[in-house]
Amino acid sequence: MLSKAISAAVHGIDGYLIDVEIDIASGLPTFSTVGLPDAAVKESKDRVISAIRNSGFDFPAKRITVNLAPADIKKEGACFDLPIAIGILSAQEQVRPDELKDYCLIGELALDGALRPVKGILPIVLSLAKKGIRKIIVPQANAQEAAVAQDVQVFPAVNLLQVARFLNKEETIAPSRVCLDNLFDDFVHYELDFSEVKGQMFAKRALEIAAAGGHNVVMVGPPGSGKTMLAKRLPTILPPLTFDEALETTKIHSVAGLLASSKGLVTRRPFRSPHHTSSAIALIGGGSYPRPGEVSLSHNGILFLDELTEFHRDVLEVLRQPLEDHVVTIARARHSLTFPAYYTFVAAMNPCACGNLGHSDPKKECMCTPYQVRKYRARISAPLLDRIDIHLEVSALKVTELTGDSPAGESSSSIRERVIKARSKQKERFSGSKIHCNGQMGSRQIKKYCVAGEDGRSLLSTAIERLGLSARAYDRILKVSRTIADLDNREHIETPHIAEAIQYRCMDR
Repeated sequence: MLSKAISAAVHGIDGYLIDVEIDIASGLPTFSTVGLPDAAVKESKDRVISAIRNSGFDFPAKRITVNLAPADIKKEGACFDLPIAIGILSAQEQVRPDELKDYCLIGELALDGALRPVKGILPIVLSLAKKGIRKIIVPQANAQEAAVAQDVQVFPAVNLLQVARFLNKEETIAPSRVCLDNLFDDFVHYELDFSEVKGQMFAKRALEIAAAGGHNVVMVGPPGSGKTMLAKRLPTILPPLTFDEALETTKIHSVAGLLASSKGLVTRRPFRSPHHTSSAIALIGGGSYPRPGEVSLSHNGILFLDELTEFHRDVLEVLRQPLEDHVVTIARARHSLTFPAYYTFVAAMNPCACGNLGHSDPKKECMCTPYQVRKYRARISAPLLDRIDIHLEVSALKVTELTGDSPAGESSSSIRERVIKARSKQKERFSGSKIHCNGQMGSRQIKKYCVAGEDGRSLLSTAIERLGLSARAYDRILKVSRTIADLDNREHIETPHIAEAIQYRCMDR
């Protein structure tokens, strides 16, 4: 007796079809799985046997062979439990075989036959839609996520018995539906707001520029100056995610198993803040079977590294390539995977080892020598700093700023309006290309769109000579100047724009 069911799995952040072939033959009772299964797939036989029996079906005491094709790709996870169980029931004609060709089956089985959610449902469903498969049976906990793909029918099931009865036309399951407009309704409802930050007008202005142009930022200031507070509020002034950005972001979080079952789509820009003890693999991704790391999980959002100098140097150096190429390629002997990694990099660090360099309070005088300051800052390599557009000094607040009854600062919503207007100019400027904002410009775009006047070029030349800027830092200043001009609603870069951009290179001084 032979039967065949359709299933799917993920490779990187994309799904691919798997044919689950079941052969039941006479002989000693055995259950073997072939097709490069990992440990979780091999263990499915015990779950499948218990689930079939506990659901009221007969399990054949025969020789059972399960083949997962294509056989040259390693299969992992428990998502094949449901198609294997249904395939066995179909081979015994306990489930109608003619119905299996129209449905894709995905789900992990509990011992009592209940269906449990699996990772990577959204990329799987999107890939199946491209293959022409329009009917998919998934665990109920995955229904919201799967239904984001509007051109497929997603049937949420509770257990194995319900799936069998549905395929036998004995029970109906209503397809799951989601309203995409409702999913995006809550993007503006942030608990944090820039109006809560006292003082720090210079820092707020710099972060507005960073948000408007997609520029990377490092904030340098004493402890308690508000660096972390500012960074956590940066997502509140970023433009809302587009549907395509939300889909790509959701695919990454789905594969990583970080998507809540009650929410089928990531509608806010991610904010990831890994601890300084994180390893290079945790940050960049990898493992025996590569998984996305923090840089990919922050795709279309913000990656914030607090206490930057406390990260191991080799961990920080792995950020250099994603900051330039906006992708992470993880190569292994049998295969390689590419994960998207376009994010705004934000970091915070103290100015010196004691943290009091430049502190306004005379009681907190810095005790570090110039050599100790240089050694402390040398923990961050020059090539990494060159890839950061804005170097921002965040000074400690004065007592009067903390205790005074100063009026509330500008709200995130009003800042976001200016950011959206600046981004719309950039979208129009770069229409037809893969570039979406000024921070992504390459040499060709900088030469075309970042043309300064004679006075501006003279000022920039002076700054290069006195600060000893690298060629990459020169390009960064021009890109930030272009963003400042966009916020100022100017077609051309003017001298004040360049002068302001030069101020945001404190680590070069």
